[in-house]
Amino acid sequence: MSSVIDTTRTQALKARTHATHEQLDQRIMANQPFANRENYSRFLEAQYRFLRDADALYDNPELAALFPDLAERRRYHSIAADLADLDRPLPQLQDAPISETLDVATAMGWLYVVEGSKLGAAILYKLAGKLGLDERCGARHLAGHPDGRARHWRAFTAVLDGLRLDEAAEARVTAGAAAAFACMNGHLDQVYA
Repeated sequence: MSSVIDTTRTQALKARTHATHEQLDQRIMANQPFANRENYSRFLEAQYRFLRDADALYDNPELAALFPDLAERRRYHSIAADLADLDRPLPQLQDAPISETLDVATAMGWLYVVEGSKLGAAILYKLAGKLGLDERCGARHLAGHPDGRARHWRAFTAVLDGLRLDEAAEARVTAGAAAAFACMNGHLDQVYA
């Protein structure tokens, strides 16, 4: 007798995006963002561009209905302050690729990447500490939520896993996550060109 283990949507999405996510992480670390403050500033610029592109998610009324703490999850203003701490100008950017009216399924794919990056930020925050940076100066956007990173992530995944979606919407969740990873890769291209 064999047992069947159900896979959550979050687990399935992680499996479908694993290679892309791993490649992005390796690419970021290959640029040695924590070797010195100059390298870190370039990493910050790429992160700033990405978080600016994703910022409209936090104004999405449908997402706000799902996440009462949606505004608290926003990091765009934190990273802008981090750049100012390092005397770096804010990049001049074109229009963001998404808007606050993005459909919920696609938006959840994007949010999966943005919110998921907060888990990895725990390690990055410690590395930033070696450069003398913390939640008060230069590494605000990497700091954990007061309730804890894991608890914050579980609250997000509970909503993602609980959504009732048809097959087309499921595909849009994956497409949203893939677009978010591609967006960050594009910003790395710009910063490290």
